[in-house]
Amino acid sequence: MSDILRRGRLDSLPDEEIMRYTSSMEDDKWIFDSDVLVDFAHTVMLKEQGIIPADDCAKILEGLKRIREEGIDSLDHSYEDIHISLESRLIDMAGEDVGGRMHSGRSRNDEVATCIRLRLRKEILELAEEMLQLVTTMTRIASENYDTIMPGYTHLQHAQPTTLAHHIMGHAESLGRDVERILGCLDRINRCPLGAAAFASTGFPINRSRTAELLGFEEVMQNSMDAVSGRDFLLETASVLANIMIEMSRISEELVMWSSTEFGFIELSDQYASTSSIMPQKKNPDTAELVRGKSGIAVGSLMSLLTVCKSLPMSYNRDMQDASPHIWKSVETTRASVRIMAGMLDSMKVNNNTMKLQASTGFTTATELADTLVRECGIPFRTAHQIVGILAKGDNEPTLEDVDAVGRTVLGESLVEKGLDEDMVKQALDPMLNIQKRKIIGGPAPEAMKISIDNFGTKTGMWGEEVERIRDHTENSIEKLMQVVEDYIQQK
Repeated sequence: MSDILRRGRLDSLPDEEIMRYTSSMEDDKWIFDSDVLVDFAHTVMLKEQGIIPADDCAKILEGLKRIREEGIDSLDHSYEDIHISLESRLIDMAGEDVGGRMHSGRSRNDEVATCIRLRLRKEILELAEEMLQLVTTMTRIASENYDTIMPGYTHLQHAQPTTLAHHIMGHAESLGRDVERILGCLDRINRCPLGAAAFASTGFPINRSRTAELLGFEEVMQNSMDAVSGRDFLLETASVLANIMIEMSRISEELVMWSSTEFGFIELSDQYASTSSIMPQKKNPDTAELVRGKSGIAVGSLMSLLTVCKSLPMSYNRDMQDASPHIWKSVETTRASVRIMAGMLDSMKVNNNTMKLQASTGFTTATELADTLVRECGIPFRTAHQIVGILAKGDNEPTLEDVDAVGRTVLGESLVEKGLDEDMVKQALDPMLNIQKRKIIGGPAPEAMKISIDNFGTKTGMWGEEVERIRDHTENSIEKLMQVVEDYIQQK
């Protein structure tokens, strides 16, 4: 292939080790198709602006179409990046007098920034769809478990009774905010840097709005220096990915614990489990453990990106080349983890009876008993807290007589005489009645949870519509671009 880059200013070639160190070809496979699309759009615009002749435009587009069909393996991987390799291949096919015109009014700086945004837009859109599938699965599980009683925890100690619906929707709400963050990321990813050239734009009469339109971008980036050097969209995306993976790790930790003999709350499908090479009885939650472990990839990628981007002066610096591998690794890991999590949750078996039994152990109804003393006896909550705290030291569930005896010790008077009766105590100690009383917004009562799930479903629908709008816009734009490409080729 033609050495189109170094033949002018530079006299010697880097040796093999330098080439391996500086080359991005291995990671550029992520942006191969995006690079061709950017070349298509730029070439079409050059022709429409009268910068290159129609016949040259047709030959360039025809060559690019062939390169796209042949794939990245048809390119020479000895070049330092995909952009030069692709352009060199085009020049070899069409001749420099034709192929050499494609790069007019453009730099690799704005080219690569555009390619990254194009590919990242596609990946994050697909992640948004996968996230919506995950939260929809969680919503379904919740809607089937309004009455599935389980212990709620603080400090991993039995705290108060709740339901599986309430617990799992806590995770769904958190992931829902991640979907909102994804949509925010998409807004800032979907801005076009093409036409900024090296950093100071170009003297050619290009039409930046046209290339943005052809590639489905929502708007053009306004400052050419910012367009080529800004990688904040990568930092923001990496942060969202890390946030998602932290939540995946939290859910995985619970799945690992809940599937243990000590908990016995769930059983994961055999598809997501493994066994021991020596202990034949084992069923290990390996897949959940791996999701938990892979959260480190997303966190590490974020830290790496922050380190790469810190202290970089305006505008383009080669350090940025090392940013892309981190975002692709994080995207790949996060998307796979989200899909795996949806499958694990969808196929797990819930052991309702075990959950219900555990919901009554550890005096989880203590708070409701204290609240009952406040409501029925008119004593301060802090006093009621002291009474119930003393009762919690006992081994057995307290009776009316036990409560009254401690009350006499603390207050110096009878709680029974203040209106407390046996039925009140029994109701306070009933886990399901505890749950049913907590019917304010956000509470675990079935009636509150049904409203909560309905509201969440409404939001999920809105998010889905926005994702579909963005996808339709980008896909329609690329289809129109390809139609223009075909039309211009036919005009040759």
